[in-house]
Formats: sequence, C-alpha cells, structure tokens
Amino acid sequence: MKKLTGMIVLAGFCGGMAEIIWVAIYSAMTPIGAMEVARQITASVFPAMTDASAAAPVGIAIHLLLSLLLAGVFTVAVWLPFARKLRLAPALLVAVAALSGVWAINFFVVLPLLNPAFVDLMPYGITLISKMLFGIAMGWGLAYADGSRKVETPTCTRMAAA
Repeated sequence: MKKLTGMIVLAGFCGGMAEIIWVAIYSAMTPIGAMEVARQITASVFPAMTDASAAAPVGIAIHLLLSLLLAGVFTVAVWLPFARKLRLAPALLVAVAALSGVWAINFFVVLPLLNPAFVDLMPYGITLISKMLFGIAMGWGLAYADGSRKVETPTCTRMAAA
C-alpha cells in the first residue's frame, strides 16, 4: 500500500507540475496571466471565492489535489492492470490517450456547466497539449516509481526528492 501511495503521489505531482509549467510558459508569451488561470480553477469549484485574494493559490492547490486524484484513478484503473506491462513508449501513449479523453470530458461536458469562462480562457489546442503533457509526465513518473522497467530519473522525481 505504501508503494502504491508513493506511485500515485509521484505521478500526480509530475503530471500536475507539467501542466503548471506549460501554463506558465504559455502565459509568459500571451496576455493570459497564469494567476488568472489558477483563479478560474477556484471559480470552477468554489464560485463564491472567484474574487477573493486567495483565489489563485487556492486554484493551484485544487489543481494539485485533482492531479493526485486523477493519477490515483489512472494508476488503479489503467496502469496496474494494463499499462505497466507495456514498453515505456506505448505505456506513455496509453497515458496520453487517457488524459486526452479527460480533457475532452472536461472541456466539452464538465467545464461548460461549471465555469464557461474557463473554457474560453485559453485555446483548445493549448489546453489539450497541457493534458497530454500531464499524461507523459504522469506515465513517466509511474514507470519510474513502479520499478517494472529501467527508466531514467525524470526531472520531477529529482525535484520531489529535493
């Protein structure tokens, strides 16, 4: 159980941080501020907090908690029974496909109901790439933590250990 928890935490951290870094890079090159993205995450979950001074940090915390939840579901439902048996590249493709499905459900079903402003905040392509990067980072973290194959230490693992 301890190993499973560690796998999920590492996978969630890697995936969540990959998205944060991607949004930060995108935000640095466009008028969309990364803190506005974080604020809109809060608005999606706690609409009454949208204009609170803590909305952006709360949004980051929500994002990371959801990253852990998503990594947990993926680990138990897909990684352990199926994807861990694949070579690294196909395993990462499975993770990217799964996260692309999550993106589609989020942007075409869930977010239009919860927070339509979030859907229009960034272009679909940018948000899809964000989820795909989450999948790659999560899959890499799982492959590393699982120990089922030799995987070079991912940067997010070194960051988490520091």
